[in-house]
Amino acid sequence: MADAILAVRDLRVRFRTNDGMVEAVSGIDLDINPGEFVAIVGESGSGKSQSVMAAMGLLASNGEATGSVRYRGTELLGLKPAALNAYRGRKLAMIFQEPMTSLDPLFRIGTQIAAPLRRHQGLSRQAARARALELLKLVQIPRPEARLDAYPHELSGGQRQRVMIAMALANDPDILIADEPTTALDVTIEADILNLIADLRQRLGMAVILISHDLGLVRRYAERVYVMKDGEVVESGPAETLFAAPAHPYTQQLVAAEPEGRKPPVPPYAPVLLDAKNIRVSFDLSRGIFRREHFVLHAVDGVDLTLRRGQTIGIVGESGSGKSTLGRALLKLMPSTGTIRFEDRALEPLDRAAMRPLRRSLQAVFQDPYGSLSPRMTVGEIVGEGLLVHAPQLNRAERDRRAAEALAEVSLDPALRNRYPHEFSGGQRQRIAIARAMILNPALVVLDEPTSALDRTVQKSIVALLKDMQTRHALSYLFISHDLAVVRAMADTLMVMKDGRVIEGGPTEAIFEAPREAYTRRLLAASIKEVREPSPVRRGLGEV
Repeated sequence: MADAILAVRDLRVRFRTNDGMVEAVSGIDLDINPGEFVAIVGESGSGKSQSVMAAMGLLASNGEATGSVRYRGTELLGLKPAALNAYRGRKLAMIFQEPMTSLDPLFRIGTQIAAPLRRHQGLSRQAARARALELLKLVQIPRPEARLDAYPHELSGGQRQRVMIAMALANDPDILIADEPTTALDVTIEADILNLIADLRQRLGMAVILISHDLGLVRRYAERVYVMKDGEVVESGPAETLFAAPAHPYTQQLVAAEPEGRKPPVPPYAPVLLDAKNIRVSFDLSRGIFRREHFVLHAVDGVDLTLRRGQTIGIVGESGSGKSTLGRALLKLMPSTGTIRFEDRALEPLDRAAMRPLRRSLQAVFQDPYGSLSPRMTVGEIVGEGLLVHAPQLNRAERDRRAAEALAEVSLDPALRNRYPHEFSGGQRQRIAIARAMILNPALVVLDEPTSALDRTVQKSIVALLKDMQTRHALSYLFISHDLAVVRAMADTLMVMKDGRVIEGGPTEAIFEAPREAYTRRLLAASIKEVREPSPVRRGLGEV
């Protein structure tokens, strides 16, 4: 396209690995016009993220790119970092998929948002802080004044993602690249954020490249779509045409993918595995040398929970509602009050050493897989690491064999186990995290957003895998998620959390069919709305 603001031609991306050179992107062409909303979709590992990372000059040290990437006629591919910095963050800004690995844990949020403002606009410290506050308000972070002085670990996953969006928008870029920007967000905030991006696009003439596995969002917001598979663009065109009549079999498969089935409830006589009463987790957020401003956040406020063998309890709620904090408290990964009994054994008196033998039975899969996988270990070493502690009798060859079996069970090629985490896509890293937990044959697994980074086709296979493993091994799950379609397919019991409390609970289908609380109805409505409503971009700015 002659008027393209960004023109990509014959882009190829390769990585040097222990198994030789691997081609991640195989000669793709892309065109982005000024003010256009374009989506790039495809399964994990299809090359979506690596394509834009190459364009931004952000490939890992073992990666290389060839071809052409032109921004307004200027060739970006091959520019040295100093020259690229005139474009990155100013002309082209990026919202990354995993905010916890993109935010510096040593600096406060306000300082990190102010940094690109001071670098590119030359703002004073005071002016940059004022603008940072405006941006936090823009992305709807609660108590933005207090959050300016918070550290990344003090925010929920969804709040950290909104901080990343604020940083990307700080300098009013020409092109905003959003790599899974709503992965960590609940459905209500998800719609708000993308409406915000669509609104800014219209007002500022900003082009948007949305990389997503969520076809509901793509269908609602994008004007044009590129479909990638195995590093190639297999289909492209206007969003309405592509979704109404997909031509390529792979596109048809993506459009048709959706988690299926409903989990039957466990029998009432199933033995209780975990019983928790009056669980509370509080954080003292007081500020000042003498702590004159006293503020205590009750992240979990008096929650009761009973989990039986073979049961899945789905825990849903907006970001910051206490879902993940509750899961960590039940595993004794953070201080809490109340009583927790696992297999009729009280956990609260146990110290770290006494808990160690129980860790094999109590496993977790966390929301941010990249942050929980050691970058210095191969995937085979990561998956088999727990065996060093819990099965010390196994030799190295036996651990390697078990790791290969675990990777195969989560639909990853065992031959890839000699690679490192950064050589995998976000979805593949999540499957590695699941394999690491399952290799120890646990009784209880806390799944904290286990499918948040996965495209729908992989979500479907992971849901089927988790169900199959649950049936074969009588596993119990606490399934924490903002994706209500996946929760409905996985959980036989549902808990809805708001402000640290459980406001509604019961059989999953009963709550989906007839929610009692207005808050629950709003969550369900947002989930349905995302798929059924027409694109706000196509309706016009006045209705966004």
